[in-house]
Amino acid sequence: MAIGSKIRTYFNGTWHDGDVAVMNAADHGTWLGSTVFDGARFFDGLTPDLDAHCARVNRSAKALMLNPTVTTEDMVAITLEGLKAFGPDEAVYIRPMYWGIDADMSTSAIAPGQDTTGFAISLEAVAMAAPEASTTLTTTRFCRPVLESSVVNAKAGCLYPNNARMLIEARSKGYGNALVCDALGNVAETAIANVFMVKDGEVFTPIANGTFLSGITRARHMTNLRADGVKVHESVLSFNDFRAADEVFLSGNMSKVTPVTEFDGTMYQVGPVTKRVRSLYWDWANSSA
Repeated sequence: MAIGSKIRTYFNGTWHDGDVAVMNAADHGTWLGSTVFDGARFFDGLTPDLDAHCARVNRSAKALMLNPTVTTEDMVAITLEGLKAFGPDEAVYIRPMYWGIDADMSTSAIAPGQDTTGFAISLEAVAMAAPEASTTLTTTRFCRPVLESSVVNAKAGCLYPNNARMLIEARSKGYGNALVCDALGNVAETAIANVFMVKDGEVFTPIANGTFLSGITRARHMTNLRADGVKVHESVLSFNDFRAADEVFLSGNMSKVTPVTEFDGTMYQVGPVTKRVRSLYWDWANSSA
């Protein structure tokens, strides 16, 4: 599923040009969905929080009962080597991934085996979103699952069909994304990113309650804002809280900061806090290089 035109693939110990096939039809990941991945970014010659993303894919593998085979340090080094084929003016989406190959026959082949785990890294040239890019939100009848029913503590491929139907429903209503609740009806995130709202100059985000991944970029924004003197609250939030907000923005690896201009008829300006979050992130990324 290539979304960019220039791709490099790390597989079987070496880098390959192009979108290389890495899975077989009978691999556990193909057959039973035991796949995890993470996403990092290369832009302006920078790879912010690359080590955190590589560490998280290893945690995701363990959560999905896969045996991670590459250390965080080695994964970072491999990625940096692969990025040498891209120019500093190119933006790249970095995806390390694991999948199950063999099955644990003691579980009737349902669980992945621990002796073999597939590993690859996909580097794909994908432009960063324009600073003026924004989106709109609506509600959805679908909700985030809980740990007792799904591997919500992993960035697992098997979770994404649920996100996809949220997005398809939102797009059918003329909106760009969906504001999603947990099973109790509290706002959790959107279909594809964490969410923040601003009220009276203070920032609020749904408290991480185990129904969604508390994102690496989300944490970075919270740290940057607090260092800048902004009050940031992790809270139980409702749709009505968002309807009463002064600003709303999304946080995710792909675009870092995405302003929201509407939630089901409630309109927002791209306000000063949202603009400040973007500025703080780029300042931090350049200062940490």
